[in-house]
This record gives sequence, structure tokens and C-alpha cells, in this order.
Amino acid sequence: MTQTPLKFYVPEPSGRPGQETDFSYLRLQPAGEARKPPIDISPYDTRDLALGLIRVLDDESNAVGPWADALPTDEILRKGMQAMIKTRILDARMVIAQRQKKTSFYMQCLGEEAICIGQSLAMQPGDMHFPSYRQQGLLVVRDYPLFDMMCQIFSNDKDPLKGRQLPVLYSVPEKDFFTLSGNLGTQMPQAVGWAMASAIKGDTRISAAWVGDGATAESDYQTALLFAHVYRAPVILNVINNQWAISTFQGVAGGEGITLAARGIGSGVASLRADGNDFLTVYAVSRWAAERARNNFGPTLIEWVSYRGGPHSTSDDPSKYRPADDWSRFPLGDPVTRLKQYMIRRGIWSDDEHHQVQKACEAEIVAAQKKAEAHGTLATGRTSSVATMFEDVFKEMPVHLRHQRQELGV
Repeated sequence: MTQTPLKFYVPEPSGRPGQETDFSYLRLQPAGEARKPPIDISPYDTRDLALGLIRVLDDESNAVGPWADALPTDEILRKGMQAMIKTRILDARMVIAQRQKKTSFYMQCLGEEAICIGQSLAMQPGDMHFPSYRQQGLLVVRDYPLFDMMCQIFSNDKDPLKGRQLPVLYSVPEKDFFTLSGNLGTQMPQAVGWAMASAIKGDTRISAAWVGDGATAESDYQTALLFAHVYRAPVILNVINNQWAISTFQGVAGGEGITLAARGIGSGVASLRADGNDFLTVYAVSRWAAERARNNFGPTLIEWVSYRGGPHSTSDDPSKYRPADDWSRFPLGDPVTRLKQYMIRRGIWSDDEHHQVQKACEAEIVAAQKKAEAHGTLATGRTSSVATMFEDVFKEMPVHLRHQRQELGV
């Protein structure tokens, strides 16, 4: 009997340079169609929500469906819009700064701004955020000084981290922003452990973590799901499926044929798949997950369907592996544009106000950048003092380190 030879399979995207992407693989669901379950639902019973897509805003900028009963206030909408605009302008300025050799590296969150900003506004003070490297909007919406962010990016003599971290890997505990790691996925078990500790202490605070689709292939991600399920940790585990992990399509991380949210069902975690480019959806779904965690009903895994509008980092050229106009044709659109259209339709925003906010944010960012650059950039060579490498390890510096510092002449 002749047997058919085995064939090795590698997932491929439905679009490459010079070929329009067929986005039908996303399996979108009409706005308002997904049900909204009670917060005490069993994880197994969320499987339809893990395979479908929760959407609030329809194509006419109307908020529809059961999830529209938890819409943000006008004040939150305005704060969210302003933070998204500011984050996008900050990103654009820092990319230019990197091209001018003022910093070695930068990562944008272009197209993903609603996910972190919307969820942060649905959380409470004291809740801890465990971000990845594309959630700078968490700091912007929490009014962390742009000057401090830029000094860390430039690694200059006012860098809050004293040059000990890569650019964009912030650490701001006073803003409930846990230290970023360059290693993929580590923040997931950290967030679960923090949430478990909060429950052990009888506290009321919860945590949230963010990873991209690529990081779901890391073992730390599976460990986080296991511990979150077993101990019913009060945590929100966010997976931003922006379709690409560097130059690797999301199918390589297991997103082909089944959703990334479906993994949570198999791990015993309530799982939702939601429109990450709709601020209203992000806020409503995040509030639901936060209430579930705060009321001791356990963790929630949320797969946010989005699109990385720019390169993976300033070291990446996405035109080598995907169509250059992909983001402009992504079916779920631009989160800033969609929120703007909704707010204008509601009568709480206008094109003129949008333009004025853009101008104000641009001026604020330019001023902060000038102030930060006055303390040095990579281009000027005026960076964080090497003397600081001997500090902050011991309460009192031991003799041998003092001698080493003296030998270095600092």
C-alpha cells in the first residue's frame, strides 16, 4: 500500500507586498449581535463570546446592542479622546527623534490606542497595570509627565531610570504601572501573582496585563492562564491581536482556524473576543471584566482584534512582508476616527475642537521635548552618568564598589 507523503505546514497571511490582504479570516460579527452575560458566568459558557466578536459601534457610528448599556460618560469620552490624540502625536514625534539619532529605539502603538486607554479609564485607582511595550497610552491618560517619558527615551541625565532600561521600557509605580520587561510574556504571570497576593491580603485592588498575539506562544502565557484559573485570580489578561508579531503573521502563534480567546476556555478562564478599535467596546468589556474580578468571580481573558498600523519598532520595515496600505483597509478602521465620528454624532465634539486639541497636544509635546533634549540625547552624548551604575544595589555602598568607582574617575 502506497502512503501519501507527509507535508509540513506553515501558516501564511492572506496578503503580502503587492497583493491586497483578504481580511475575511477575521470572521467579524455585526455590531450589537454578541450577548452580554452576567459577571458570574462560568468560563465554559463564554465559548460563543470567545469565538465571536463583541462590537458596540456600528458602521453608522451608533452604539448598539446589550454592551451599549455601559457606555462611558461624556467626561470619560473626552478624556479618552484627548489621551489617544496625545499618544499618537507623541509617537510620531519620538519616531522622528529616533530617525535623528536622538534615541536608539522606539515603538509606536499606532492603531491600538483605544485598548489601553479605554481599559485604564474603566479601572479604579490602585489597580495595577502590567503592560507590554505598546501601552504608553496608560501613562499618557494618567497624566504622567511627558518630560519624564522623554528623558527615559533619551537616556539623559534626567532619566528616572538612570539609563538602566531600554527606551520605552518605563517603570512608574506611582501611576500603578509595573516595570516593563523586554522579555515577552513575563508580565502575564506577574499580573496573576500580584492579583493572587491582593486576594490573599483581602485587598480590593485587581490587576491587568497586556501581551501581543506573538507572546501567546510563550510558556509564561500558559503558566499565567493555569494559575489564574486554579486560584481564580482577580485579573484581566489582555491579548492584543494586531495581526503581526514583528514580521510573523498571527497564525504562527496559533490564531489561524481558531481564535486566541478560545485558548482561555480550554484553560478554564472566562474568555471574550472584542473589537479593539472601538473605544466604547473597550470600555464596556473592560468594566465587565473588572467587575467580575472585583466580585470574586475570577479572571477574564480578552482578545482584542486590532491592527498594528505602523512598524513593529523603528528597527522594522513592514513593507517587506505586508501590503503598505493594509492598515487603511483594515475592516475595523481607525480607533481615533471612529470615536471622533461617534462623539460628533452625539453633539459632544466637533471637527474644530478636534483640530484645536491636536494643536494643543502638539504644542505641549514640542515644549516637553525641547525641555528634555536640553538635558541630553543619544546624539549629543550627554546621557545618564555612568556613576549611577554603582548605586541603588546596597543600602550602603561597600568598599570594593567605592574603589571601583574611584578607579573609573566618577
